[in-house]
Amino acid sequence: MATRRINCRWCGTPSLVQLEAQTLCCPACNRVTKFQSNSNGYRPPGANGNINFISNNQHVTNPSYAVYVRPQQPANVGRVYPGQQQVRAPPPQVRGPPAQLRAPPAHGRKRAVLCGVTYKGHKQSLDGSINDVLFMKKLLVERFGFPNASILVLTEEEDFPRIPTKKNIRAALQWLVRGVQPGDSLVFHYSGHGSQVKDRDGDELDGYDECLLPVDYETEGRILDDELNATIVRPLPNGATLHCVIDTCFSGTFLDLPNLCRMNREGYYKWEDHRVPRAAPYKGTSGGYAIAISACDDHQNSGDTTAFTGVPTGALTYSFVKTLEQEPRLTYGRLLIVLHNKIRAARDEIGLTSNAPHLSQEPQLSSSHKFEIHSKPFTF
Repeated sequence: MATRRINCRWCGTPSLVQLEAQTLCCPACNRVTKFQSNSNGYRPPGANGNINFISNNQHVTNPSYAVYVRPQQPANVGRVYPGQQQVRAPPPQVRGPPAQLRAPPAHGRKRAVLCGVTYKGHKQSLDGSINDVLFMKKLLVERFGFPNASILVLTEEEDFPRIPTKKNIRAALQWLVRGVQPGDSLVFHYSGHGSQVKDRDGDELDGYDECLLPVDYETEGRILDDELNATIVRPLPNGATLHCVIDTCFSGTFLDLPNLCRMNREGYYKWEDHRVPRAAPYKGTSGGYAIAISACDDHQNSGDTTAFTGVPTGALTYSFVKTLEQEPRLTYGRLLIVLHNKIRAARDEIGLTSNAPHLSQEPQLSSSHKFEIHSKPFTF
């Protein structure tokens, strides 16, 4: 059978594909390259063996800095719902059967799940979520040495084979902690819509559970913080560390961790105990560390913005990535201060020309254990 060599659009790994094939699922990074086929009369590849790419999106030339832009959508689409306690997006418009999750084997000391839900076709779609995932993956691979094969990406974009349905997100989170051992470093990043629902088991001080919204939540339901805690927090053994970066509304206590750090503009802080005094399920780990950095407090909104780059990004994710790129060695306290300052500056800049309540957000830090935030260095 005739074959040809195709280089992965994303990581450059060469692979042999059938002559009539039009896509390549890279065995190294698990991302999809879409190209033109000779069998349909398209122009053949050049002398270097590369294929002419076709896509419904615009791509930056350098794939490690690639971002998606949809010109037909307004540039500044936000996850903004002032005055609302629950986010109600329109039902999803599904283009054929969703891709099912095919996770690589759980292996290595570093693993990550990156989930960016854009809600394509919805009135309240989020163009920034896919860019958030791309920025985060670049940071993990290039700055912190995460293997490409140890990162699961869930988005609705055609270049990624895994759609962030409720079933797929659950499977990805179970994969993240499968076989976790002392010394492992795990990361969960979520960029999408969030909401609150009435707490039914008495474990929330404010009476509301926080939850993320999969792309099919209208039919399959939300994923509550209770489930997130039970799935990826409680199994952590002594010596393992989980970091969660949660870029959504109402996310201050998104993982139900027992300790929430409150810090003022001068950097003074205190830990609040968020355990419910009366009998409630245990929300800690099995000895490991779980740390969450959230976009805003439980009563606040987060937002997408074009203030940083001219393309939509989540205010928290972009600030988080750029801070770690610009300051290789910093403490958790310094990170939290810089995040506050960057988001406040972006809010003030946009506020000069437009009403941007979605940037009235204060990033939060919560943890399974109390620690000295101004002396503990940040690392994945």
